Amino acid sequence: MVKEKKKKNDTTTTKDSPEKKTKKAKAKKENINEVEEQLSTEKDRVLRLSAEFENYKKRKQRESDEFKKFANETIFRQLLTVVDNLERAISSTKKNSDEEGVLEGVKLTHKEIIKLFETFNVKPVEAENQLFDPNFHQAVTQEETDEFPENTVSKVLQKGYLLHDRLIRPAMVVVSKRVEKKIKEN
Repeated sequence: MVKEKKKKNDTTTTKDSPEKKTKKAKAKKENINEVEEQLSTEKDRVLRLSAEFENYKKRKQRESDEFKKFANETIFRQLLTVVDNLERAISSTKKNSDEEGVLEGVKLTHKEIIKLFETFNVKPVEAENQLFDPNFHQAVTQEETDEFPENTVSKVLQKGYLLHDRLIRPAMVVVSKRVEKKIKEN
């Protein structure tokens, strides 16, 4: 019987007084207001962060465009001395037609350009008397000859170049081919 009374007391609900209800309602409203304030603060923060990120992307794009625009500036600055030498050679040939002097000027200019290439890690592709490699050589024609083993570069028509280790232009070459001996049938 005692147990039954306890069960009855547990199942009965206590009625809240009107004061408690209004306090709970106020607490809920305050809680809701607090959450709404936090939400609005977070929305504002996200908007600012999003705008900041957009500005960052635009700034990086501008910097990238500017870098691309002026990336070759040092190369062209050094090429200006080559152009100056060529202009001097042209003007000197107008005054006097010294062929030997013109040839010397062209050789010096060529030497200066090769030095510039070395500065920027541009190297010629070794092709002459090398085995034909389609990764570095572009075969223009074949030549029947006994002077070179088959599939060897016999002539370089145009040099190829590497920038660091990347091919920027293949060498145009003539590749050797064995001479087929014609057998005369009697």
